[in-house]
Amino acid sequence: MIRKQSQYWSQHVTETSNALDLEPGVFTWSDPQKIALSLKHSADHSQRRKVEPFAAAMAMLNFYINRAGKHLPVQQREVLEQVKDELRVLYGKPRHGD
Repeated sequence: MIRKQSQYWSQHVTETSNALDLEPGVFTWSDPQKIALSLKHSADHSQRRKVEPFAAAMAMLNFYINRAGKHLPVQQREVLEQVKDELRVLYGKPRHGD
């Protein structure tokens, strides 16, 4: 049986990212603030990231949302979209639309 490489590469990147050490299952949680705090903690404490903590956290969140695509349940997508604003608040950045 031949395994399709492209089928698993995004999971591999999420699990072995050289930028952030994520808590297991962080993107499946239902509390946007809890997810944002976890991402912030990971980004702030990473010694391997190549960009500022806010950008690293937001990039990992967007990567997950984009790679999950149509397989991401609508309710979880809404939660993860709320995480973006939570991250902006935590890092003192303007909220979307402000």
